[in-house]
Amino acid sequence: MRQIEITVGSVTLTAALLDTPTADRIWQFLPIFATAQAWPGVIYFETDVESGLEPGAGFLVQPGDIVFTPDQDTITLAFAATPISRPGEMRLARPANVWAQTKDDITALSRARPGRQVAIRRITQ
Repeated sequence: MRQIEITVGSVTLTAALLDTPTADRIWQFLPIFATAQAWPGVIYFETDVESGLEPGAGFLVQPGDIVFTPDQDTITLAFAATPISRPGEMRLARPANVWAQTKDDITALSRARPGRQVAIRRITQ
């Protein structure tokens, strides 16, 4: 199982990669360093990764899903409802591919701020 560590400012999460083409592409680009950007309920950041929209891509995510937005080449970490969410859901502004999942407390990302350093690294066993 491929695992990564994502750090946004003082928040660190561990995630497992899914078996998807997007996960494979991101794995090849690691480590990734970026600057956090924010939209209510999400932290996102730009990457040099390119990947198309996969079957099953969508606007709705579950807590712990880590997604890639192909039309913007961004990785998004949703931790709460967004301004366009309906009650009981986490809705993104654009369709995205789920490529990894964390069991860590994703709501800790509410402490992360725009402009903070983001790092994604492989966890070697």
